[in-house]
Amino acid sequence: MARWLFKEEPTEYSFADLVRDGKTTWSGISNALALKNLRQCQPGDKVFFYHTGKEKAVVGIMVVTRGHEPEGDGDKNVTVEVEPVKALKHPVSLARIKSEKGLSGWDLVRMSRLSVMPVTPDQWKIVEELAREPG
Repeated sequence: MARWLFKEEPTEYSFADLVRDGKTTWSGISNALALKNLRQCQPGDKVFFYHTGKEKAVVGIMVVTRGHEPEGDGDKNVTVEVEPVKALKHPVSLARIKSEKGLSGWDLVRMSRLSVMPVTPDQWKIVEELAREPG
């Protein structure tokens, strides 16, 4: 099972929207590296939901329920389906992530515009630990 982080502007689609809807198709990705990452997503993979914009924080956990499919006929873009697992007790802000030595090499810190990125097991564990306490 792989782990990922997907970014979205909460004014476009928030974690609360996902909880309300019960599932969604993650689409609209056009960056080549983000698409490469999205194509690797498999059912059962865990995903952090990251709110961009003013919030800039990991706010919840999702699970991939359907692997990648073309976004349209003959389209090079792909989609996956995700369902909510849980909201984090305390959102983990980008500022907090940047202050953690164990997260300094993460693509979230190094490649701030990348919308779909891998998360290592160690990075996942650190973010889950940070989410237990207010930051």
